[in-house]
Amino acid sequence: MINPFSKLGISDDVVNAVKELGFENPTPIQEQSIPVLLEGSNDFVGLAQTGTGKTAAFGLPLLELIDFKSNKPQALILCPTRELCLQIANDIKNFSKNTQNAHVVAVYGGANIMQQLREIRNGVQIVVATPGRMLDIIGRKAIDFSSVKYVVLDEADEMLNMGFQEDINDILSTTPDEKKTWLFSATMPPEVRRIARNYMENPVELTMGTKNTGNVNIEHEYYVVRARDKYAALKRIVDFNPEIFAVVFCKTKMDTQDVAEHLIKDGYNADSLHGDLSQQQRDKVMQRFRDRNMQLLIATDVAARGIDVNNVTHVINYSLPDEIESYTHRSGRTGRAGKTGISICIINSKETGKIRQIERIIGKQFTKAELPTGFDVCEKQLFSLIHKVHNVEVNTDQIDQYIPRIMDEFSELSKEDVIKKFASLEFNRFLDYYANAPDLNASADDRGERGERGERGERGGRNFDNSNYTRLFINVGSVDEFTRGDLLGFVCNNGKISGKSVGKIDLKGVFSFIEVENDTVDALFTNFKDIKFNGRDVRIEKSGEAPVGGRGGDGGERRRGGFGGERRGGGGYGAGERRSGGGDRRSSGGGRREGGNGGGGFRDFSGRSRDDKGGNTGGSGRREGSGGERRRRS
Repeated sequence: MINPFSKLGISDDVVNAVKELGFENPTPIQEQSIPVLLEGSNDFVGLAQTGTGKTAAFGLPLLELIDFKSNKPQALILCPTRELCLQIANDIKNFSKNTQNAHVVAVYGGANIMQQLREIRNGVQIVVATPGRMLDIIGRKAIDFSSVKYVVLDEADEMLNMGFQEDINDILSTTPDEKKTWLFSATMPPEVRRIARNYMENPVELTMGTKNTGNVNIEHEYYVVRARDKYAALKRIVDFNPEIFAVVFCKTKMDTQDVAEHLIKDGYNADSLHGDLSQQQRDKVMQRFRDRNMQLLIATDVAARGIDVNNVTHVINYSLPDEIESYTHRSGRTGRAGKTGISICIINSKETGKIRQIERIIGKQFTKAELPTGFDVCEKQLFSLIHKVHNVEVNTDQIDQYIPRIMDEFSELSKEDVIKKFASLEFNRFLDYYANAPDLNASADDRGERGERGERGERGGRNFDNSNYTRLFINVGSVDEFTRGDLLGFVCNNGKISGKSVGKIDLKGVFSFIEVENDTVDALFTNFKDIKFNGRDVRIEKSGEAPVGGRGGDGGERRRGGFGGERRGGGGYGAGERRSGGGDRRSSGGGRREGGNGGGGFRDFSGRSRDDKGGNTGGSGRREGSGGERRRRS
């Protein structure tokens, strides 16, 4: 039987590689576009939703058209983000693994440019790049595009949204006029249409479905809540879906950090992904998510571009995007490769009009859903647990030796008593949390709220009173490769305190500040007296007091009183904290400002302690006064 990819004109070596990856049949966009692109004589515009297989749609034809006997760049693929760049490069490498002398290089910021230059010098036929790093390499005169025959603009609409128009112009000006340009996009705003006019001549246009529409495999729901209840609503949605594996979208880096941090403290397995993270930190977060060692990835729109993770069950819009077209890209993170998915929006009453606008653009109607009651959540969690127990695989050889002791322990209990006690191990946690849980649903015409950032509300679902917290200094920070999530786990594990007793974490360079509940301070000091990190004593102290733990003073920070004023405003999800501390001044001769942020994980969803400490540290501006040197690092 002839393989369906062979019927499209793909060679046996490539078809075999595709089969080994588990692809049996081409997707609609692949089926329609591959025969056209194999001709190699036309410019092309392909419109299809995220997750429909666009990489193979242009990657497989490229492997048939390129001369692999030559080591000169013959194809350039431009895409908006590092994650997408790596994904495309890895996919094409996998497609070409049976093709001799095939070389693909990924060129993106945040990685070692010298290594990328070495790969280019060694010979490459396909270059996959983000615009910024590609311009850098062109500026070094380190690449020759005179032999380029094909340019692919992937996620063209998003590249324009991110402000890459001029970069694209500059890059394409270095390629031959006779090249063929292939443009792929999920939506077709006027700016993308303008690119087609400027760079293409009579392009073949292929649209899968209706322009700008959403994936037909995705259900769209929205919940109307008061602004101060957003975070509580998010937790209730997560709790009502025990097997959730989701991407949660926020508008800003600060929101992603805060939401992730509070989820971690409340026992959820979450982490944040945003533009301030280094490439190593982004890779660490994404690897945990791909391995399903994390259930909730909290991300900004830009950071989430290129996330190609199968089996994402939900996309949750904690904040609606400013650009309505971005909703299509967000929802496309779920329902991939023919699977079904759910896209959820948590909105306040003033945002219902935006839902109507999104409906018109994607051509699908939203379902207005009601947040479940506390009883509904407890019931769902209970039967999820029962279902897991019923379907668990029993290792008979290992468990049989313990059965007599187990039966002896349960000898005084009836079968019903054993079942009740076992179910209560997990069930009681939800019963306690949702006892007297309020109704979070708000009327769609309820206008009596102050907006998304107008309410202080709850902190992480709990009433927050700053007088209940003590601000502490600790002599570790981002230079020790700590992230906020790592520091949270380090303090909780060594101090033997709960993550819920920790408030704001302010990560600096060589030190940090952390808020803990007043009644845990003494225990924290006691448990940290003999703690070391990388061979040095860890010091914790209250502001203005002698250090606790280790030897005070040698190489320690000499701090002046008053670390700047704190300005607080309402948090959009009820966490209610936004601070801009005045710069911490140090006696080393210059003001130094560093910001570290992110969320990490030290407990999984069910509350069990974990060894892996995911987390992220934001980039920071840094100014040092010694010698007047100024440096910025991103």
